[in-house]
Amino acid sequence: MQRYFIEKDNWQEDKIQIVADDYHHIVHVMRMEEGDTLIANRYDGQSAICRIHVIQETVVEATVEEWLQEESEPPIDIAIVQGLPKGDKWELILQKGTELGATHFIPFQADRSVVKWDHKKLKKKLPRWQKIVKEASEQSHRTKIPKVESVVTFEELKDISASYDWKFFAYEEATRDYKSFKLHNYFSQIEEGQSIIICIGPEGGFSEDEANGLKDAGFQAIRLGPRILRTETAPLYVLANLSYYFEEMR
Repeated sequence: MQRYFIEKDNWQEDKIQIVADDYHHIVHVMRMEEGDTLIANRYDGQSAICRIHVIQETVVEATVEEWLQEESEPPIDIAIVQGLPKGDKWELILQKGTELGATHFIPFQADRSVVKWDHKKLKKKLPRWQKIVKEASEQSHRTKIPKVESVVTFEELKDISASYDWKFFAYEEATRDYKSFKLHNYFSQIEEGQSIIICIGPEGGFSEDEANGLKDAGFQAIRLGPRILRTETAPLYVLANLSYYFEEMR
């Protein structure tokens, strides 16, 4: 059954109104008709089966028939901080990272990021990034849409990280000492309900200054297996491991 995230202003008790892109998708892509059902996600994470009762020129109106009890959100909050990569790698990370359970995405301008972002470019890109995570959330049947931040500086990143329970960064140097940096050593200490922030470097990795700055800010270096991963593979690797550890093993 098709799923849509409905804005807060479009909920009135058990009645919803669907507009804009979602209206177009329902009417012109899915070819739904009055009487058809869909799943609507509310702003607080609740979801319900709704039946369409009116399709107008610019709005679909539906009514809740059954509230669902879904458990598709991870038991921990996971923020992925990504040194800006080249090309469309960031969009891949947003899409697949959403499917794998990330709750927050924070891109940052790393010393070795080839891509340089300016304010004008961000104004166009941020809505697209938000659309990507929304669609990925619908496809993967999540009940909440991950938050996507604008690009931050390294100094801003250190300030943002202060509110997290656990802080890690994937560092190539950590591969040299396997036993000291195994993921299991840290995952076993994390409790459900806690928050984790994980920093991934761009294609060239973290500079020495960045690595030292992260350590000074309380980040723990970790290794992501015995091999060196591409920048777009690293966040997906760690998210898959977190999902397996906290959602399948426990």
